[in-house]
Amino acid sequence: MNTQFPTKNEIPRNWHVMDAEGVVLGRLASKAAMILMGKTKPIYTPFIDTGDHVIVINAEKVKLTGAKEEQKIYRRHSGFPGGLSEIQAKKVRATRPIRMVEQAIAGMLPKTKMGKQMYRKLNVYAGDKHPHQAQKPVDLAV
Repeated sequence: MNTQFPTKNEIPRNWHVMDAEGVVLGRLASKAAMILMGKTKPIYTPFIDTGDHVIVINAEKVKLTGAKEEQKIYRRHSGFPGGLSEIQAKKVRATRPIRMVEQAIAGMLPKTKMGKQMYRKLNVYAGDKHPHQAQKPVDLAV
């Protein structure tokens, strides 16, 4: 008996909308990562991207628990000596709220070529409007 693997054309790609207003960042990110990887589908295969598209709206209203607003630090490095930049979560939310949600979800995806392919199916918007009405996205409760 042979195992059947889904081909590229056999994988149904659905669109989901997640509203981040008042939702804890980690819970939102883990749910979105599961959908992007395709782990919610019965045809899930670890080495094939079977995931769906995810649209996250109201990213600026995502909730951080405890003292993370003040204590959580986002770090990036330019690659040059002394090039470490550290920014508090409060300042990231004020300047680029989309980045908070994107980094949380990207951190839960595989660090491979396929993980980058999954990340491309993610769309995050700070407000409550998105330009993907033609894809007929389905609301997803978090």
